[in-house]
Amino acid sequence: MYKFEEYKPLSLPECPLIKQGKVRDIYKIDDNHILMVATDRISAFDHILPNPIPKKGIILSKISCFWFDYFKDTISNHIVETDFDKFPGFLQPYKSILWGRSIIVRKTNVFPIECVVRGYLAGSGYKDYIQNGSVCGIKLPTGLQKGSKLPTPIFTPATKAEEGHDENINEKQTVNIVGRDNFNYLRETSIKIYEQAQNYALKSGIIIADTKFEFGWIDDKIILIDEILTPDSSRFWPVQDYAVGKEQASFDKQFVRDYLESIHWDKNPPVPELPDYIINKTFQKYIEAYSRLTGKQDIPIE
Repeated sequence: MYKFEEYKPLSLPECPLIKQGKVRDIYKIDDNHILMVATDRISAFDHILPNPIPKKGIILSKISCFWFDYFKDTISNHIVETDFDKFPGFLQPYKSILWGRSIIVRKTNVFPIECVVRGYLAGSGYKDYIQNGSVCGIKLPTGLQKGSKLPTPIFTPATKAEEGHDENINEKQTVNIVGRDNFNYLRETSIKIYEQAQNYALKSGIIIADTKFEFGWIDDKIILIDEILTPDSSRFWPVQDYAVGKEQASFDKQFVRDYLESIHWDKNPPVPELPDYIINKTFQKYIEAYSRLTGKQDIPIE
C-alpha cells in the first residue's frame, strides 16, 4: 500500500499559504483558484487540541467530496479538481502528504454566515429552548426533550467568527447581513439539502441531527462551498442507539467534547492532551461514518 505521511503545512513559492484555519489550510493556486487542505487537527470548545486524529483530514475531505457529487444536480459547488494526479506539476512531489485531503476549488465571495439546519433538539439549540421555548427566535412546541425530533427542520444561522465562538442570530439579524432575497434562498436551499441528506443517511443507519453549510457567490451565482455534511460540521447519531431525553451516541467529535467535559476542563488554556484511546476511538467513529455513508472502505488505515 502507498505510504502516506502526516500532513504539515507546506512552504511552496508556487503555492503560498494564505490562511490557516482551525482545521483547514488554504493555499493560493492563482487569482481564481485555491488549494484547500483538510488537516488532521481537531478543535473543541473553540480551541485546537494538541493531538491530531490520524487521517481525519482524508476522511472528512472524502466525505465532503461524496456529498458535493451527490448534490451536484441540486446546487453547483466550488470544486474544480479532486484527483491528485491531475493537480499542477509543482504539487506532485507532495502526493504522500496531500493525497486524499486536498482539493482545488474556485475562489468565491463568501456569505459571512453559517447556514445551520436543525432537525433535532441538541447542543446550543436545546439550551436556547430550555431558556425560552425557542431556537434563534423560532418558537417550538412545548414538551420537547433533549434529542427530540423537530416537527420540521429549522434554519438557525450563526455568525462566522474568525476566532472564538460563532453566535446564533435570528432572521432579522441575518437579513441585515445578507439581504432578504439571499436569506430566503439560503434558508430554502439549506433545508432542502438537509432533508435529502437526512433521508439518504437514515438508510445507512445514521441520523443527521443538525448540520451547517457555507455558501459563496461567483458571477452572480450562489454556490455551495467549504465542507459539507461531515462529522465535523454535523451531529451524526447511530439510529440503533437513538432515544429521546438523553445524550446520544455519535459518529462525530461530540465524543471528544464529552471526554473533555468528563475531565472538567474549564475550556481555557492550557488545552489538555487527548489519551490514545480517545484518539483511536474518534478515528474509528469517523471511519465508520465514511464507510456507512459511501459504502466504501478505501481509506488507508496503516
